[in-house]
Amino acid sequence: MKKFEEKTTKTTPIYDGKIVKLQVDDVTLPNGNVAKREIIKHPGAVAVIAVTDEGKLVLVEQYRKALERSIVEIPAGKLEPGEEPIVTARRELEEETGYGAQSLTYLQAFATSPGFADEIIHLFVAKDLYTIENKANLDEDEFVELVEVSLEEAGQMVADERIYDAKTAFAVLWLAAQ
Repeated sequence: MKKFEEKTTKTTPIYDGKIVKLQVDDVTLPNGNVAKREIIKHPGAVAVIAVTDEGKLVLVEQYRKALERSIVEIPAGKLEPGEEPIVTARRELEEETGYGAQSLTYLQAFATSPGFADEIIHLFVAKDLYTIENKANLDEDEFVELVEVSLEEAGQMVADERIYDAKTAFAVLWLAAQ
């Protein structure tokens, strides 16, 4: 048994959407008590820390309905079924920014909201960027604006809460530590 493991005794599907699924699990706790856990199942995603030859961090600004506002983020997107994360990373970088990368290096993966979701983001670092001549189209429901900023400007955007999501704040901290 894993430390503090909660044994699932029943799973009730609640919603099966285009991106996420919601289920409620009945679990037995380590002390023998019973509890319910609401869980979001997500296919996973990638995010890309892209830096230009001039040292600018490549970001995109987009509206996030869950927050009811626009925020500035590193390029990111969800994994398609059976797709390798590096393939997704290349596609999302191209679609959202118009850049390709000669060098795309896997950095690490992390859970975004482990208290209620199983989403894992695979983080890549893109260097030696080049402009894509025939850029891939964004998804039909996706509207983004390219933003390129210095590390100092990105740090100020975190302080001003224009950068407000964990993956992008992590990217800024990671770059600052390099």
